[in-house]
Amino acid sequence: MASGEKMGTVEYIQHHLTNNSICLEDGGCGPMSFWQINLDTVFFSTLLGALIVFVAWRTSRSMVAGTPSGFQNFVESILDFVQGQVKDTFPGHNPIIAPLALTIFLWVWLMNFMDLIPVDLLPYIAHTFLGIEYLKVVPTTDINTPLAMALTVFALIVYYNIKVKGVVGFIKMFLFHPFGKFLVPVNIVMTLIEEIAKPLSLGLRLFGNMFAGELVFLLIALIGGTLAVGAAALFWAPLQVVLDLAWLIFHILVITLQAFIFMVLTIVYLGMAHTEDH
Repeated sequence: MASGEKMGTVEYIQHHLTNNSICLEDGGCGPMSFWQINLDTVFFSTLLGALIVFVAWRTSRSMVAGTPSGFQNFVESILDFVQGQVKDTFPGHNPIIAPLALTIFLWVWLMNFMDLIPVDLLPYIAHTFLGIEYLKVVPTTDINTPLAMALTVFALIVYYNIKVKGVVGFIKMFLFHPFGKFLVPVNIVMTLIEEIAKPLSLGLRLFGNMFAGELVFLLIALIGGTLAVGAAALFWAPLQVVLDLAWLIFHILVITLQAFIFMVLTIVYLGMAHTEDH
């Protein structure tokens, strides 16, 4: 199935980078078709979102004021961390920003965390017990997930721009920013580029980093699958363990940093939408 021992290097990597998907179009779906639904991405992202809701519900029911448990202290430290980022970055007050930032940070981190599970484990289980041929377990390595989240944030940016500045003020932002009234055509082009760059920078940064990290794990897995044969295993198998452990430790920092960046940029972009002079 999904093993470097049973298929070539290219086939192994392609297999792991292929989503379990269905097509809603009669004529069939091509690459990146709008009518293709990646079932594994939907399943794992929904499951992890439900996990956040469940843990938050259970924690809220068991919270105590006097002697909190270690887990409650951990949860409160995350809440204080996110709240601190909002206070330092976001101008004014909006009750939706802190919960949104917390949700983004936890959800993106959990989706990224799936990259730390051995690359062959869940696909092997799915194939052996459920007959599922393809299974891509990291939602953020599917470009649809980061871009969908980025576009949702972008919709909020447009909404608050219009709400805070008004329709006229929103139009003026395109006409007179950044070079004033004498360069209106240039202002329109520059502002359009600036606004379009926001969801692209959010989505593509997260996707690119997670996709690259997934490829590194696959390449390390191939060391044990294709090179560790016979006496060569005495060298390649230990090397695989060392490389896998080293990249896993480094990747913990990567997944946390990417979740943090996505959260902070969301706060910054929404903060810019709440300022009347932009």
